[in-house]
Amino acid sequence: MRSVIYLFLVAISYAQASIQLHPLSDEFINEINSKQSTWKAGRNFDVNVPISHLRSLVGVLDEETEILPEKQHELIEAVKIPESFDARNEWPRCGSIGEIRDQAACGSCWAFGAVEAMTDRICIHSDAKNQVSVSAEDLLTCCTACGRGCNGGTLGASWSYWVKSGIVTGGAYHTTTGCRAYTIAPCAHHVVSTRPACSGSGATPACVRECDAGTRKTYQAELTFGKTAYSVPKDVSQIQLEILTNGPVEAAFSVYDDFFNYKSGVYQHTSGSYAGGHAIKILGWGVEKNTPYWLVANSWNTDWGDKGYFKILRGSNHVGIEGNIVAGIPKL
Repeated sequence: MRSVIYLFLVAISYAQASIQLHPLSDEFINEINSKQSTWKAGRNFDVNVPISHLRSLVGVLDEETEILPEKQHELIEAVKIPESFDARNEWPRCGSIGEIRDQAACGSCWAFGAVEAMTDRICIHSDAKNQVSVSAEDLLTCCTACGRGCNGGTLGASWSYWVKSGIVTGGAYHTTTGCRAYTIAPCAHHVVSTRPACSGSGATPACVRECDAGTRKTYQAELTFGKTAYSVPKDVSQIQLEILTNGPVEAAFSVYDDFFNYKSGVYQHTSGSYAGGHAIKILGWGVEKNTPYWLVANSWNTDWGDKGYFKILRGSNHVGIEGNIVAGIPKL
C-alpha cells in the first residue's frame, strides 16, 4: 500500500513539474526571481495580453537571406578597451543614440534595430553635422529581399539593402521631419501606459516610394546610403572595438518567455519556452555586481523594461547575443 501511495505522489509531483506556467502570470514572475539574482522580473504586460501578441513582437527569421562579409579589427596594444562604455556619453551631440523607438503591433524589430544603428552612425561619422532619422517604414515596406515585413525579416539583407538601394529619412508615427514616418500607431503593450490598446492584424503597410504628404520633400533627395555593410565576428573584443570605432551595432538573439518580464539588472535566461528571434541595438557595455553585460536598446517603447533598455550577459554568447551582429559605414 505504501508503495502505491509513494508512486501516486511521485506521479502528482511529476505532473505539477510538467505544467508550464503562463508566461505573464505572477507565479512565473516569482519563479524567475527565485532562480537567479542578476536581474529582476516584473510585470510589463497585462496578464490578459494574448501570447500570440508577444510572439509577434520578435520578428527575426531563422534563416538569414544574405550573409555579409566579416570585418576584423586589428587588435593593437595601444587601443585599450574600457571596462564600461556608453555611446550616449561618447557622442552626446547625437541624440538619436538615446532614442527608444516603438515598433508597435508589428514584427519589425529587424528593421528598427537596423535603422536605429544607421541613424546613429550617420550622425557619428558626420561629426554630428548630419542628424537625420533613417525610416523604419521605408525599410520595412520596400525591402522585399529582407523577409516578410511585419511577419519577420533578416539583418544582413537589411544592411545590404541600405548599400544597394538606399533608405529614405523618416521618424516615428505622425512625425514630419523626414520623408516617410512610421505608419503603425504606438500602442499599449504594457500595464502602465497612456497609449491606446494594441489592435489590428499586424499587416505590413504598402511600399510607397514617395514622401508623406505635407513634408515638402522628394523621395530621391531623401535617400540615405551605406558605403559598406558587414558582419562582426563572434568575439567580445571585436564587438567592443566596432562600437568604439564606428558606433552602435544591430544584433539578434533568441528570446524566451522570461525576457518579456525583464525590469532591471543583467538578463540571463532562466525559465520559459523559446519565443523567437529578436533584433535590437547594442550601444555599450559594463559590469554590474561582478556580472559583465551589454547595454541594449529595445524597440517596445519606454514603458517596457528599464525605460526601454535592458542589460544582457556579455562574454558567453548567451542566447546567441554575440553570434549575429551586423553593421555598416554610411555614405556621406
